[in-house]
Amino acid sequence: MDGLGLDRFDQAILNVLAEDGRISIADLARRIGLSKSPTQARLRKLEADGVIIGYRALIDPIRLGLDHVAFVEVRLNDTREAALSAFNAAVAKVGEIEQAHMIASNFDYLLKIRTRSMAAYRAVLAEKISTLPHVASTSTFMAMQAIKEGGALAALENVT
Repeated sequence: MDGLGLDRFDQAILNVLAEDGRISIADLARRIGLSKSPTQARLRKLEADGVIIGYRALIDPIRLGLDHVAFVEVRLNDTREAALSAFNAAVAKVGEIEQAHMIASNFDYLLKIRTRSMAAYRAVLAEKISTLPHVASTSTFMAMQAIKEGGALAALENVT
């Protein structure tokens, strides 16, 4: 077992579900090499422990016309806990922000913004991001092509 308490069967469950979240318990059990009852028990434990936090459809944003991606560095004018909390709460309400990460760098946050066009991005930057609480400045980097997205489970294989 690794430091997370996950053995090879738990990791196999996560890998299979990452590929096909709609797989039946019987098929999941067959794929990982256990019978149905222990597979279902392990799945319920992974859910109860918060390792699996939900199931959802993966939607291709490009097919929906959301192929404009920008990464935005955000610097705040106040980094006390109350300011960070206010910024975090406001970020959660902006639908165009696909990801937001607090960063240990010369800026405070890195945001991934997805919109339909440069004009739509400019409006989001001006009307939403720049008006978030405590924003002092922003810097934008435009993505030209996504080479790899996802892949969080690959890191799990290297945990000892």
